[in-house]
Amino acid sequence: MKLSVIICCYNERATIREVIEKSRLADLGRGWDKEIIVVDNFSTDGTRDILKSLNDSGVRVIYHQRNLGKGRSIRTGFENATGTYYFIQDADREYDPFEQPNFCRKVQETQAAAVFGSRVLGGEVKSRYLRTLLGNRIITLMANVLFGGRLTDVATASKMVRADVVELLQLCGDGFDLDFELPAKLLMAGYQIEEIPISYSPRSYEEGKKIGARDFLQASWAMLRVRLGLSPVFKRAEATAELGNS
Repeated sequence: MKLSVIICCYNERATIREVIEKSRLADLGRGWDKEIIVVDNFSTDGTRDILKSLNDSGVRVIYHQRNLGKGRSIRTGFENATGTYYFIQDADREYDPFEQPNFCRKVQETQAAAVFGSRVLGGEVKSRYLRTLLGNRIITLMANVLFGGRLTDVATASKMVRADVVELLQLCGDGFDLDFELPAKLLMAGYQIEEIPISYSPRSYEEGKKIGARDFLQASWAMLRVRLGLSPVFKRAEATAELGNS
């Protein structure tokens, strides 16, 4: 199997080189190949200069010509990936790229269509801000109520999804809403999302954290749109019969 690691970045000059290097060095285990795709969402802080200086044939960099949002960057990565599974890796230090092999092992054990990293399952819940902690609890409860899920951390950024499933889903989010549209449509289509515990090192807004109250509202609306049938789950009507709900 092959893992496509998709790193979306916007103004991450301080961390992008480290995240790429750790993603490159992470040993996925026997039977896995890897490609790394970096999507720069029109950074203006020097991140692009760092990316242009890379000399690694195993890393492909795609440059947006204007800021299109995190969700659109993820979709650009999906559109250019060639792996069996896609892995979304944030470009900051909040999520450790060295934990990518744990996701691959979970896939080998369960043959899951999707594996999410949970910042809750590890037993030590970390958050710089009470409002983000409560917001995550509320939005996770909402996802489980709306779609019958058993998730503990729907707002996690670390997501691994089988490529053929992604290719059938009608994903349209351009911002942080895609992080919630994806699990909503997976659950709506009948796919089980496995979770594994991950470490988490939250950063402050001064350090570059970009999530705010507006993103919480967009996340809620993204899931409601799916539940109400306002956002189609599949790209075409015959997708369910073609792939099934495995």
